[in-house]
Amino acid sequence: MVDARNIPKPERHGKIMEAYDSLPTGGYLSLLNDHEPVNLHAEFERNLPGTYIWEATERIGGDWEVIITKLASTPAPRIMTNTAWLGEQGSTVDGAIWKLEPESRDLDANVIALAPSQEIGEHRGPELDVLIHVFEGTGTLHTETNSISLKLGDVLYLPARSRRHFVAGVHGLKYFSVHQRKKTLGLMPVLRPDAD
Repeated sequence: MVDARNIPKPERHGKIMEAYDSLPTGGYLSLLNDHEPVNLHAEFERNLPGTYIWEATERIGGDWEVIITKLASTPAPRIMTNTAWLGEQGSTVDGAIWKLEPESRDLDANVIALAPSQEIGEHRGPELDVLIHVFEGTGTLHTETNSISLKLGDVLYLPARSRRHFVAGVHGLKYFSVHQRKKTLGLMPVLRPDAD
């Protein structure tokens, strides 16, 4: 049993997920909480859909007991989105219209939409190789040495740190981008002593 009432709030989800991860397939975790763990349930749905059973009961006094049964040893393969459907959606926003959300992953992926003639200005790419698949529209990728015409079905390789500048064609441009997940530093703010 995990009694989350005695765990500081910033540590709760991490401790609960750690206890859940240590369960064997078919095992269960009994969780006691001082409120309905709606955000924790959403985290399970985002990261582990179809691989657990969630049974929540409100107890007398307002506490909640949740029994979480582990059905699989790993997260299950699943469809995350459909580029044909995304291509049919009118987009009023330039930039990312979808991104990969599970927290425990080695990849980052997103779908970028640019309206006709819109662009992503020239910049140096991240310290990671990137693959791009054009699934709607046309455009041009300007590199440090040339320009590449982009059309439906193209798969591009963008080496780490390469210069790039995207310009959408007359019907816009939508592409799927995937690369290794960027390492985060996990920086925390530091309190500075008061100045005299």
